[in-house]
Amino acid sequence: MIERRRGLTIFSHAVLWGGILTVILPVYLAFVASTHPLEDVLSAPIPVLPGDQLIENYTAVLTGSVANFGSAPVLLLLANSLVMALGISIGKIAISVISAYAIVYFRFPLRPLFFWLIFVTLMLPVEVRIIPTYEVAANLSLLNSYQGLILPLIASATATFLFRQFFLTIPDQMLEAARIDGAGPIRFFIDIVLPLSRTNIAALFVILFIYGWNQYLWPLLITTDQDMGTIVVGISNLVQVTEAEPRWPYVMATTVLALIPPVVVIVLMQRQFVRGLVEQEK
Repeated sequence: MIERRRGLTIFSHAVLWGGILTVILPVYLAFVASTHPLEDVLSAPIPVLPGDQLIENYTAVLTGSVANFGSAPVLLLLANSLVMALGISIGKIAISVISAYAIVYFRFPLRPLFFWLIFVTLMLPVEVRIIPTYEVAANLSLLNSYQGLILPLIASATATFLFRQFFLTIPDQMLEAARIDGAGPIRFFIDIVLPLSRTNIAALFVILFIYGWNQYLWPLLITTDQDMGTIVVGISNLVQVTEAEPRWPYVMATTVLALIPPVVVIVLMQRQFVRGLVEQEK
């Protein structure tokens, strides 16, 4: 029994380390490539140790020299992506938590129908409705704007469904006690429901922030001005430059910089994220 458990432990750790290497190795090679000149990156074999141009390459990327190679300044692209990711995550959570609260705690005609109409949209990916959404955004003059990047993506059937399921687990006695104390719907929502939902909100914020940060197709369609592009679109523009060979050290440096904000969010909110996922599973 002990030998079997030990063998299972060794196998589990081997699989875990294999997964870690699978994720870390491409990131490490991208970082290494960002510290070498273009000639070293294009030569075989590819370098596996950091080079001596880390400061030069990252300075060129951060100071705007990369704008000469088919992309807007990286700092501007990072700022656009940050605004978009925060706007989408906060907007989705705000709309979803209010919608779920109304569905669970308010009695109105056709309430189940409205919920299932929201739920059905889970079956419609963004790509299916992207053309009519773009037409609406264009008619409302939302092209090349933060509103155009954020507003069409802030509705979330998934978050509404998760909040609804969590609200259904809140005992009815809490609602009755709040009513006895004279609390109305708004006070009950602010003083009781929101504090109980903190971990769920934190978990959803991490997921939705990464979702917003990684958006590519919608920013590509909605922005024709490079200065309104996101970091993901900027990396694509650097790779697709036609006048010359892509500046791969700049591309890799930009990619490494693009990884930092999502990683920071995950590290800072790791405990709340895990706790929120566990509570949702319950």
